[in-house]
Amino acid sequence: MTEEQIELAKRAVACKGWRFMGGMRVLDPIGPHPQRISDDDEGEASWRANYWLPDLTDPATLGCLLALVREAWGDPHASASWDYETNGQVVVACSRTSRWIFRDRQTEAEALVAALEAAP
Repeated sequence: MTEEQIELAKRAVACKGWRFMGGMRVLDPIGPHPQRISDDDEGEASWRANYWLPDLTDPATLGCLLALVREAWGDPHASASWDYETNGQVVVACSRTSRWIFRDRQTEAEALVAALEAAP
C-alpha cells in the first residue's frame, strides 16, 4: 500500500465505529504477507488493532467498511457512488432521502472513511 493508503487505514482504525470483521484483509507488520481475518479471529483482532491495518484496496475489506458505515449511521441503505454533478467525486448516501457529499474524495475508501469519521 502507498503511504496515503496507510494513513487512510490508520484513520479508519481510529474511528469510534471501527472494528475488525471476518473477511477483512489486514496488513501485519510482523508477518511478511497480508492475511484475511476469519470469523474466529474477530475476538483476537481487538488486541491486534494496535498494529494491524485494514487493506482498503481489497474489495472484501471495502465491503466490511461499508457495513461499518451503515451500522454507525443506523442506515442499512447507505452506499457509495460517483456524483457526476461534482465532477465524479465519491458520495456516500446516508439515507434514502438525503446524502452527504464528502468533497474531494477520489476513492470509495476515502469517502467511506470520511463517513465513518463523521458518524454520530
